[in-house]
Amino acid sequence: MKYNLKNETQKWVEETYEKLKTKLSAECDRIGTKIPYIAEEGVYKENKAESDIIWWTNGFWPGMLWQMYHATGDEKYRMAAEGVEEELDKAFDIYTGLHHDVGFMWLHSAVADYRITGNERSKARGLHAAHLLAGRYNPRGKFIRSWNRDRSGWVIVDSMMNIPLLYWARDILDDPRFEYVAMDHADTIMEKTVRGDGSCNHVIVLDPTNGDLLDTPGGQGYESGSSWSRGQTWAIYGFALSYRYTGKKEYLETAKKVANYFIAQTDRTGHVALVDFRAPEEPVYWDSTAAVCAACGLLEIAEHVDEFEKQFYVEAAVKMLKATDEKFCNWNPEYDSIVQMGSGSYHTDHDKHVPIIYGDYFFMEAVLRLLNKDILIW
Repeated sequence: MKYNLKNETQKWVEETYEKLKTKLSAECDRIGTKIPYIAEEGVYKENKAESDIIWWTNGFWPGMLWQMYHATGDEKYRMAAEGVEEELDKAFDIYTGLHHDVGFMWLHSAVADYRITGNERSKARGLHAAHLLAGRYNPRGKFIRSWNRDRSGWVIVDSMMNIPLLYWARDILDDPRFEYVAMDHADTIMEKTVRGDGSCNHVIVLDPTNGDLLDTPGGQGYESGSSWSRGQTWAIYGFALSYRYTGKKEYLETAKKVANYFIAQTDRTGHVALVDFRAPEEPVYWDSTAAVCAACGLLEIAEHVDEFEKQFYVEAAVKMLKATDEKFCNWNPEYDSIVQMGSGSYHTDHDKHVPIIYGDYFFMEAVLRLLNKDILIW
């Protein structure tokens, strides 16, 4: 898609891409087939392939590698991505710990591999993951359950970013069952998670016997009724993607409603996001990952609206990316991670104001998208 960028923005995007190539080349050489998560003092010390193979973020590093391979053709990215994909087979072996985030894990690894190379083994892995996700569907409540343990009625908005795996399986198998599950789930999220003002709950608790709404815990936000910023972005991008794959207009309208709310909130804070938009003014907690994820969702929306509306979303995305670059990015190729000051949740300290792998992924995806060098991984 052509975004009709202003000259100064086009120059910034091209310069940022050159910095991405330098940085990711160095990181690929250092990290290889390890699976990074949070950088500590500029080093990805933990390897999730060894410490927690079922961790939900384990697909973002191979996603970055496939994006760079697609953009540059450099074989080292493909080789490293294939190595991570093989590591993730251990998660299938464990099975019982797997969760609603299998889309995050295998869309970025096996499905990306199949889309780019046609690898049949990768297609099988992707379909395996899709069947696992579909198996979490509750037909009485019309939702895909989140997490495990004793939470049979719990659903989180993050799940909207995982159901593109089901749309992909629908197309690969020519089987509408996967779409029915995905759309039932999206409809439930749309009705019971998105509020009238465009903000979203992070967590909803449903009666697993009939789908009635029982509770709305605060989840990773400040409290029940608050507005966890990254949760808003999962809704923006997730509903825009569901519109792409189904054409259901309500999904696009929902994505736009949440996007307009998010843009209004971040306009107040220099186009970057607080962890929660409805939390005490002090202390100030930032989540750099929310704005870069939102930017990707805004660019997705821009692909589905008319010319007179498109530029609003493109310009908002660019403002968020530039602000993130100015305030939070570290481009030193000897330093692991790019986007600093990410936060996993409001109330935890171990993952507050740290560089988290998905922040780098979404920043990269947005920049490549503006240059028409990306591959749609979702």
